[in-house]
Amino acid sequence: MLKNIAVVGMAVMGKNLALNLADHGYSVLVYNRTTETTRQVISESKHPNLFLSETLEDMVSRLEKPRKILLMVKAGSAVDALLNQLESLLEKGDIVIDAGNSFYQDTIRREAAYASKSLNFVGMGVSGGEEGARTGPAIMPGGSLEAYKALKPLLEAIAAKVNHEPCVSYIGANGAGHYVKMVHNGIEYGDMQLIAESYSILRSLGHFNNQSLSEIYSHYNQGDLNSYLIEITADIMKKKDDLSSAYLLDVILDSAGQKGTGLWTSKDALDLGVNVSVITSAVNSRLISAQRKTRIEANQILPKENYPKIDAKELIDQVELALYAAKIISYAQGFDLMHQAALAYKWDLDYKSIAKIFRGGCIIRAQFLNKIALAYENKSDLDNLLLDPFFTSVLEKALNSLRTIVSMSVLSGIPIPAFSIALAYYDAFRSINLATNLIQAQRDYFGAHTYERTDREGVFHTNWQDNEK
Repeated sequence: MLKNIAVVGMAVMGKNLALNLADHGYSVLVYNRTTETTRQVISESKHPNLFLSETLEDMVSRLEKPRKILLMVKAGSAVDALLNQLESLLEKGDIVIDAGNSFYQDTIRREAAYASKSLNFVGMGVSGGEEGARTGPAIMPGGSLEAYKALKPLLEAIAAKVNHEPCVSYIGANGAGHYVKMVHNGIEYGDMQLIAESYSILRSLGHFNNQSLSEIYSHYNQGDLNSYLIEITADIMKKKDDLSSAYLLDVILDSAGQKGTGLWTSKDALDLGVNVSVITSAVNSRLISAQRKTRIEANQILPKENYPKIDAKELIDQVELALYAAKIISYAQGFDLMHQAALAYKWDLDYKSIAKIFRGGCIIRAQFLNKIALAYENKSDLDNLLLDPFFTSVLEKALNSLRTIVSMSVLSGIPIPAFSIALAYYDAFRSINLATNLIQAQRDYFGAHTYERTDREGVFHTNWQDNEK
């Protein structure tokens, strides 16, 4: 009997997606380059809907048409190698889905190559980690609409659900799905950095212990900041170490790794001329965190400040509002990047649907994404989230807290790059007269780059050293 779908790659994510599909009644062929790994998955799960394939040829021959093959392998050359192997085995209309964290430009290239041979290639972002893949991730498919329609029942079945709505929707042509997943990961970087900075502020200025910090973040999670990342932060704070008497967080080295998607987001934003400074500050913070030896040396040499004691209740409330305001600014940057990319790559992105996908299954899932979805429902061509009446009203209430927290932290020597750049972005975004008129004058002075004027039309150049004119 022919099977419904094949999953290639039996590492954690591939295995869990295969099990998720099998749980929903789909017959799933599983394949891994190392056959023993596949045998182990089937042996451990004992799932009646999982079936072993030892070769790609065997796998393709046992699939119903149009064939559906989901790849969950390491991004890069491994994907290209698999696609080359599969190409000669497939027939017109068959569908290959790359569910890994591939760079969207690679997806555009691969989709075009497959389309030229009447094959369907779907670049599909999947977020939620190990647990999401197993129980319901957020899914962002791009590629041909025809292919998506064939996959839709299957994807809706395995996706996370919020109010019975599946967290999946067709994103757009070629690389759109992987692009939106990339920006999701960039927003995730910003979220994590802002939360880490709030922890640093509360610890340094409020002198709270870990148990108190856990209670504070649990409190935050009951309000506007309700989200997966705030929830797990509360759990992390109270976890005791198995190897010592300390809290586990206190013995974790302050050097954060990264897999590159935040860096991709920052680079692409620069290419498109879009300010995603909160995300970029998060990437830079991970970079400097890796320089621990140098930081320790600098701590012994450079002058430092004493942290003042602040009223605990006031600090908790101020940080809560400041974190919410900075989070809104960060998401506004991320959605602005998607908007500008859609213009550049001719994608028809539905930002309301994207916000709704992000509500469940994924790492950035948060209550206030409902407000983002509503903002785009009210105005689908919204230029920037900060201009939506709801978010404008939130910032009106929270702005003083953001300024206060940034000011106190800067005066106390607490590094808060994401908070401070969020505030700087807000101030620049609402400014009528930026100091960049001087920069343009400088460019014209040394390079004859010309300038425009505020009082008349046209392009001008001045001989700046001719002071008599």
